[in-house]
Amino acid sequence: MKPESWAPHVTVAAIVERDGRFLVVEEHTDDGLRLNQPAGHLEAGETLVEAVIRETLEETAHPFTPHALVGIYMTHFARPAGEGVTYVRFTYCGGSGEPEAARALDPDIVRTLWMSADELRACPERHRTPLVMQCIDDYLAGRRIPLDFVHTHSVGPPRPVSTRK
Repeated sequence: MKPESWAPHVTVAAIVERDGRFLVVEEHTDDGLRLNQPAGHLEAGETLVEAVIRETLEETAHPFTPHALVGIYMTHFARPAGEGVTYVRFTYCGGSGEPEAARALDPDIVRTLWMSADELRACPERHRTPLVMQCIDDYLAGRRIPLDFVHTHSVGPPRPVSTRK
C-alpha cells in the first residue's frame, strides 16, 4: 500500500525549434552534467502554461509562447532506500523570442545550446531522462494537442507570472 504522503511530481517542459535545431539546457544534476529541454516543476497557484513560460524564461532567458501540448508523460525512477519518485511531465511546443541579455539563468544551468535531433540522438547518455528524445520524436511526428485540452479550474485569485531576474 502506498503511503498517504505519496504524490507524483508535476513538471513541464518546452520544445523550441529554430531552423531544425532545438533549444536545450546543459545542467548540473546528481549524475553530472546532463542535457534537457527547458523544464521544471509546477508551482502552487500557477497553470501548466504559466509554469512552462516561467521555467523556459528562468532556464534559458528566452521568452516562450506555447502553441500546443505535445504530450503527457509519466516516468518512475526507483530509489535504493524507498519507493522512488514519479514524474508526470506536460511537454509543450512553441516559439521563443530573443534571450533577455540581463537575465541570470537558474543556478544549475551551465548554458543553453541549439542542437539538431540527430545531434541529440547521438548522445543519449548525456540526456537527463529518456523523455528528452521521446518528446523530440513526438514533436517531429507532428503530435499537437490544443492548449485548451487541459482545463484549469481555479478557486482563488490568479497568481501573477514571475518576473524574477
